[in-house]
Amino acid sequence: MSNDRRTAQLNQVIQWVEQQPNIRAALLTSSLTNPNAPVDQFSDLDIELVLSNYEEFLKDDNWISNFGNIITTIVEGEEPFDGRCSSRMVLYEDYSKIDFLLFSVEKFKEEVAKETLHEDWDIGYRVLVDKDGLTSAMPAPTYKAFTIEKPTEEKFHWVLNNYWWDMTYVAKCLARGELYYAKFMSDYVMRFEHQQVLLEWYIGTEFNWEVTTNKYGRLFKKFLPPEIWQLATTTFAAADLEDNWRALYAYAAMGRQVGKELAVRLGYSYPEELDRKIMGYIDHARSVRKQ
Repeated sequence: MSNDRRTAQLNQVIQWVEQQPNIRAALLTSSLTNPNAPVDQFSDLDIELVLSNYEEFLKDDNWISNFGNIITTIVEGEEPFDGRCSSRMVLYEDYSKIDFLLFSVEKFKEEVAKETLHEDWDIGYRVLVDKDGLTSAMPAPTYKAFTIEKPTEEKFHWVLNNYWWDMTYVAKCLARGELYYAKFMSDYVMRFEHQQVLLEWYIGTEFNWEVTTNKYGRLFKKFLPPEIWQLATTTFAAADLEDNWRALYAYAAMGRQVGKELAVRLGYSYPEELDRKIMGYIDHARSVRKQ
């Protein structure tokens, strides 16, 4: 979606909100309000609406068609889906996308009154409409929500222990020819619970713990040194079992290199014996795998 189309659509939303007596405030949030966030043609509009008749408003979603012809909508129920608000995520035929969060006035006031600005707002927000001064007490965003935090030594060792432990599941699944479970462990659990965390910490040490890589490593390529980025990409595999064995060994090599460098940078110890013994298990599993 072009910037002109996005601006026009945002203006449509503002004009519509101003004409709705039950909508008391509207905010733009997320990447479009964060000076450090990348923005392109796929960037969504993230709009928060504060409603005086919350329950009644949720009964009829026809209002979302005011901003374009709809391909599909994801509705997050009539009850607050995260304890704060409800959601309407809409994809339009011009391929624009708007994510609406719907607050009651009461719930919005509760959130604003908290000591700490909610992370969804600290990422960035801009008040579009405020008919009652509901946003007047909101502090300015710091844009530091989700900034990478330096781990304690206990946390560092916990992640490395799990990093090596979960490789045993992949190894035995590959030995059995159980591709789906191997992929679940390698491409979901291991990648996003362990590998992602190690790479975030590596980036944190490179940038003095003052950056965020967004969700699920979206900005890893931007922040990682080219050689570490290349090493990380070798841990991805296709469907072939042999390629998954290759990727598993690459995963071990990446954890070893990044883990040892982090240990030095953080002043922590690296689990050499665990590394050696788990590699022994992986070698054994590969040697007895089904032919």
